[in-house]
Amino acid sequence: MDEIWGMESESTDYTVNVHINRLRKRFDKYPEFTIETVRGLGYKVIKNV
Repeated sequence: MDEIWGMESESTDYTVNVHINRLRKRFDKYPEFTIETVRGLGYKVIKNV
Protein backbone atom coordinates (compact mmCIF):
# COMPACT_ATOMS: atom_id res chain seq x y z
CA MET A 1 0.00 0.00 0.00
CA ASP A 2 2.84 2.37 0.81
CA GLU A 3 4.23 1.91 -2.71
CA ILE A 4 0.93 3.01 -4.23
CA TRP A 5 -0.32 5.76 -1.89
CA GLY A 6 2.92 6.78 -0.19
CA MET A 7 4.35 6.33 3.27
CA GLU A 8 2.27 9.11 4.82
CA SER A 9 -1.06 7.81 3.58
CA GLU A 10 -3.65 6.73 6.13
CA SER A 11 -5.20 4.25 3.71
CA THR A 12 -5.71 0.71 4.94
CA ASP A 13 -6.74 -2.63 3.49
CA TYR A 14 -10.26 -1.71 4.57
CA THR A 15 -10.13 1.37 2.31
CA VAL A 16 -9.39 -0.83 -0.68
CA ASN A 17 -12.21 -3.23 0.27
CA VAL A 18 -14.69 -0.36 0.45
CA HIS A 19 -13.73 0.89 -3.02
CA ILE A 20 -13.82 -2.60 -4.55
CA ASN A 21 -17.28 -3.21 -3.06
CA ARG A 22 -18.52 0.07 -4.52
CA LEU A 23 -17.14 -0.88 -7.92
CA ARG A 24 -18.76 -4.31 -7.72
CA LYS A 25 -22.14 -2.70 -7.02
CA ARG A 26 -21.73 -0.44 -10.05
CA PHE A 27 -20.76 -3.42 -12.18
CA ASP A 28 -24.05 -5.13 -11.22
CA LYS A 29 -25.60 -3.13 -14.07
CA TYR A 30 -23.25 -4.88 -16.49
CA PRO A 31 -23.57 -8.66 -16.03
CA GLU A 32 -21.01 -9.24 -18.78
CA PHE A 33 -18.28 -8.02 -16.39
CA THR A 34 -17.26 -9.18 -12.93
CA ILE A 35 -14.49 -8.19 -10.54
CA GLU A 36 -12.64 -11.19 -9.14
CA THR A 37 -10.29 -11.33 -6.19
CA VAL A 38 -6.85 -12.76 -6.98
CA ARG A 39 -5.56 -13.95 -3.64
CA GLY A 40 -2.18 -12.46 -2.79
CA LEU A 41 -2.19 -10.18 -5.84
CA GLY A 42 -5.27 -7.98 -5.98
CA TYR A 43 -8.28 -7.85 -8.27
CA LYS A 44 -9.08 -8.31 -11.93
CA VAL A 45 -12.01 -7.45 -14.18
CA ILE A 46 -13.32 -10.40 -16.16
CA LYS A 47 -15.44 -10.13 -19.29
CA ASN A 48 -17.96 -12.99 -19.20
CA VAL A 49 -18.67 -14.59 -22.54
